[in-house]
Amino acid sequence: WGLAAFVGQSRAIEKILEDIRRLQHFAGTNVFITGESGTGKELVARAIHFGSSRAQGPFIPVNCVAIPTDLMESAFFGHVRGAFTGATTDRKGYFELAHGGTLFLDEIGDMPLTLQAKLLRVLEDGWVTPVGASQEKKVDVRVLAATNTELQEKIANGAFRQDLYFRLARYLVAVPPLRERREDIPLLVTHFCGIFAAEMGLDAPTCST
Repeated sequence: WGLAAFVGQSRAIEKILEDIRRLQHFAGTNVFITGESGTGKELVARAIHFGSSRAQGPFIPVNCVAIPTDLMESAFFGHVRGAFTGATTDRKGYFELAHGGTLFLDEIGDMPLTLQAKLLRVLEDGWVTPVGASQEKKVDVRVLAATNTELQEKIANGAFRQDLYFRLARYLVAVPPLRERREDIPLLVTHFCGIFAAEMGLDAPTCST
């Protein structure tokens, strides 16, 4: 999950690696990663985390669109026993689970507005309140967020909070699609041929370009 996981020699890849190296030295800086689906946004997030001083802490990836809306607050902030029907035990949320490490929020552009407001508060003061609890808990978490949507359009339409965007986008990393770095394709072909050959117990093929 480090820089060695990146394959390519294009200027676009060089720029991403420069950004990652810089961000590894600033472990408290929130980062917004943009790019189309499949471009490697989580790979960038993991490289930032595992090369930073937070590497010994947890890396918690969260797909924001995969969580049912009515469970989102509990999923992010936790809950105490008896907070709602079915809450038979206390449960830590993603922020507590990521304490001392990094929380990666993928597809954050689809997060409901109500949860955006609560997320903003945590980013502002570092305190979370589990559902049904009367006491807050302090958390130390770096947030890396990613989206494949045109977030500026959502901000203009009122579907995403601009103040939350500014809290998350302390630093921006744009991950380009492969069609914009075609010079990396031969290297990627060789890389994946080697992986697949090793999985099948074969010698790696030689590819001519």
